[in-house]
Amino acid sequence: MKFLTSLISLGGLVVLVAAEPDTAPHATPQDVPNFLLLDSRGRAMELDRANGEVVVLFFTGNGCPIARQSIPKIRELRQKFGSKGVVFWMVNSYAQDDRAGIRKEAEEFRVGSIPILLDQSQALALGLGVRRTCEAIAVNAKDRTIIYRGAIDDQLTEGAKKPAPTERYLETALTEFLAGKEVTRPKTAVHGCAINFEKVSEREDGLVSYAKQVAPILRDKCVSCHSEGNIGPFAMSSYRKVKNKASMIEEVIVARRMPPWHADPHYGKFENDRSLTTLEVQTLLRWIQQGAPRGDGGDPLEQMVAAPSDWTLGKPDYIVKLPKPEAIPATGVLDYRHILVKSPIPHDAWLGAVDVRPGNRKVVHHVIARMKYKSAGDDGSGRGAWLVGWAPGASAARYPAGTGKFIAKDTTLDLEMHYTTMGSPQTDETEIGLYLLPEKPALAFQDGGAWNNDFSIPPGESDARTFSMHPFTRDTLIYGLSPHMHLRGSWMKYEALYPTGKREVLLSVPRYDFNWQTTYRLAEPKHIPAGTWLLCTGGFDNSARNPANPDPAKRVKWGDQSWDEMFIGFFQASDIPKAAPALSSK
Repeated sequence: MKFLTSLISLGGLVVLVAAEPDTAPHATPQDVPNFLLLDSRGRAMELDRANGEVVVLFFTGNGCPIARQSIPKIRELRQKFGSKGVVFWMVNSYAQDDRAGIRKEAEEFRVGSIPILLDQSQALALGLGVRRTCEAIAVNAKDRTIIYRGAIDDQLTEGAKKPAPTERYLETALTEFLAGKEVTRPKTAVHGCAINFEKVSEREDGLVSYAKQVAPILRDKCVSCHSEGNIGPFAMSSYRKVKNKASMIEEVIVARRMPPWHADPHYGKFENDRSLTTLEVQTLLRWIQQGAPRGDGGDPLEQMVAAPSDWTLGKPDYIVKLPKPEAIPATGVLDYRHILVKSPIPHDAWLGAVDVRPGNRKVVHHVIARMKYKSAGDDGSGRGAWLVGWAPGASAARYPAGTGKFIAKDTTLDLEMHYTTMGSPQTDETEIGLYLLPEKPALAFQDGGAWNNDFSIPPGESDARTFSMHPFTRDTLIYGLSPHMHLRGSWMKYEALYPTGKREVLLSVPRYDFNWQTTYRLAEPKHIPAGTWLLCTGGFDNSARNPANPDPAKRVKWGDQSWDEMFIGFFQASDIPKAAPALSSK
């Protein structure tokens, strides 16, 4: 991959940054990474899933006169080349432009159905060396190489305009490429409005400090997974280990694979938000551009003290253990195992938290614990009331203040263990930690879901849509939302349909990732009045463009295994009794 790292060898990046520490680098790469951006409608647009032979990126920003005058040109080119396999995306790289303003400008200047991608972290513009709006970059979708970059034509410049263009650079380049010819003029000068980037260094030479800037970001957003014994594939335990992975860090940031946070920031605020800010993104990427220098100061990652307990929430009051180690064979497809265990708590109790500690992360696909006692009810599985679930990406947290979950003294726990084989025999001794409250809480913490198990996904369909609904018959506080699909899951949205007719988006996940079963915990509980319906809509990508798709030729229905599908809008909530005290999620 020749993205940010290649910039170093194309013109002496460190010298350029020293001269202009607050601008994008002058050097430009020869290819484009797979990137993912949301468009102005909240849809996920990913380069590798673009359905075309060529993808044209046109960089823009609200209020730029040349960009506005270029919109009819983009529409004309799209009309001419769209049927020939050319996809056109506009990219707004003005960090200050918000979604509402972008859509208003798009409507005013008749952008039409051309997607406008929001590069609000400016990672794409920064990495591609785009310093002005109105630069067009044409990308060969097969290998991500740039076949042309520069102006659309020679008609518009800063402060001047010809009656008509005499050179149609982009049109000529596309015509030549589609005809199998060499592009005779692959690069031209750009005329547009300057793009301002974050100031990421106070030093005169513009260098980013590893010790003061980079390591703290990694510590706060990455190390919880990238540490010894945790789910990250390598430990960020020193500068040396981070530097060796610098190119990979760059790649996953631009593709929005890391940190694993998939919520659209336009909707809702979440207390466990792991996403990077614009300043954090640019700090990391500029440091990588500069060659990931060590710089002065100690190494904060080496100096981090290991947590005193391997239980995230501290030592549990009681621990649920498997009756015996579970043996997992080297190969094969394994059915879910349901293991019955008596609760170790000898009396009725209220739980303030439950944590799952997988014994062997190499083979533990997921864990679900359900409670069976006389009045426990059932979560729809026929195996009892939901207690806790764990899958990669799940993080332990105490229940919101003033809430708890009841567990009876005679409870039997049904432990649903899903194991996957890895090529050699393994054993597992997963444990579940129970944390007790000192007294009965004001509200009962509950897990619920909007389920749909009656869908059929056609072969090859890239956006097979479905929905599920759940009625709230009592006033309710919602604390968290947990979308669940399998490998073909593409996107999911939660909406509240209020009795008044109002409709509100609570959570949107434009690019769902089965590898990360995230619970999005609301920064403040959401009050849902009785009579409200929770509507979950979503789509499945059963096409060959979905890299996780087990078989695009298969019609897919509900099933337990990962190559089957599910559609569940899980949520965590409490019913509100009359005259209940106001509660906070803090």
